[in-house]
Amino acid sequence: MRLLSIMTMLLCFQIGYAQPKVDTANVFLLKDLQEIVFRNHPVVKQAALLSETARANVMQSLGFFDPSLKAGFDRKMFGENEYYNRWTSELKVPLWLAGADLKVGYDRNVGEFTNPETQTSTAGLGAVGISIPLGQGLLIDSRRNTLRQAKVMVNYAEAERVKQINTIWYNIAKDYWNWYFTYHQFQLVNEGLDLAQKRFKAISQQTSLGDKASIDSVEAAITVQDRQIQFEKTKIDLLNARLTLSNHLWGDNAQPLELPTTAKPPQRIEVVEQPNQLVLDSLLNFAEQQHPEIVKLRTKGSQLEIERQYRSEMLKPKLNIGGSLLTTRRWFNNDVPSYYDFNWGNHKVGFEFAFPLFLRKERGKLKEVKLKQLEVAYDLQQSNREIKNAVTASYNSLAAYTQQLATQVKSISNQEILLKGETSKFSLGESTLFLINARETKLIDMKIKREEMVSSYQKTLAELYYKAGSRL
Repeated sequence: MRLLSIMTMLLCFQIGYAQPKVDTANVFLLKDLQEIVFRNHPVVKQAALLSETARANVMQSLGFFDPSLKAGFDRKMFGENEYYNRWTSELKVPLWLAGADLKVGYDRNVGEFTNPETQTSTAGLGAVGISIPLGQGLLIDSRRNTLRQAKVMVNYAEAERVKQINTIWYNIAKDYWNWYFTYHQFQLVNEGLDLAQKRFKAISQQTSLGDKASIDSVEAAITVQDRQIQFEKTKIDLLNARLTLSNHLWGDNAQPLELPTTAKPPQRIEVVEQPNQLVLDSLLNFAEQQHPEIVKLRTKGSQLEIERQYRSEMLKPKLNIGGSLLTTRRWFNNDVPSYYDFNWGNHKVGFEFAFPLFLRKERGKLKEVKLKQLEVAYDLQQSNREIKNAVTASYNSLAAYTQQLATQVKSISNQEILLKGETSKFSLGESTLFLINARETKLIDMKIKREEMVSSYQKTLAELYYKAGSRL
């Protein structure tokens, strides 16, 4: 009976702590999740709209440089008199250089009561001219200012897109490794429950044969009940973790998907390695150059610089000149216009001058822009420092987890030796079931702690890349 008892205990121990076999066909890896997320996740698709919106704004700004054609006709007849018969048409082509406008027009104003200033012959007058700002608006005007800022904001929108995608992926990675932990926690608790049930059965048989005291059977039963409670709790945790991870699973037809109950995370990880110093240096350099927040601040600075140039231009006096050469010729499809068609003696010229004496509005706008530039410069300086320290802090945490996990693995190995020794002593009658349960429970808790460390390590690794503005 004693030999049978020893064999039963050893068998229970071997069954309870053997490494489980993993069906690789059902293993759901992080890269599998990444493929699904970046193909179908609504937030990822939504983030892509930011860049499209910015490009649409550029297209709108380009509309300021679209050629425009306008025409109008008025006629008044009363009695037998034609009071006026007016036809005006103009094609205006905005030019990027110097903010000028090229104009081609045709006017025909006849009638008894037509203003002599605008009256023409029955053939009408054609005109080709240009208007140029020589003062305010020569280097930059509102059209070029709007277009330049719109082009710069494409980079801002792209950085915001990257930021949103990085954020959602970081949260998804944390949910994945939380599922990994709850799954292995459930497996370990399940193994412990199975082992306690088998021990209880063996103790009960020995008690019925009179080889063990009844109190041992009660002790074994309490252990089973305690682990059943823990089993139910971890089962709910696993179900909730699976549901949380399922929030990020979407099909090709925008249909929500559920993570199958047969899906498994990777096998238990015993050893992790800290990224070397080269990885840290590379991430710090990447963060300094391409972190979304840094790119956004630099883009904001570029936008404000364009605005500063425009506001500085507004300090200049407004001096616009324009002129047109006139001709009675209406069609130019037969031959090239000659000197007789456009005679310098037939022209129309004019200029406009305006200058506010105090420029308080313009100077106030310029000062406001300069203050915003200083604000952005300070934000950029502080953000650079905070991001660098955040990346370094995550790297240091990885180093701590690496050392802690290595120590935890050794502690588990030592605890297994203690449990085996206690089991051998119990079989010889030199120990109690309470001590075996205590050491066994301690071993299960240590293994759960190991999986928690692995999960925390992987979350911190994802955090390291997220803090650097990249993706793992």
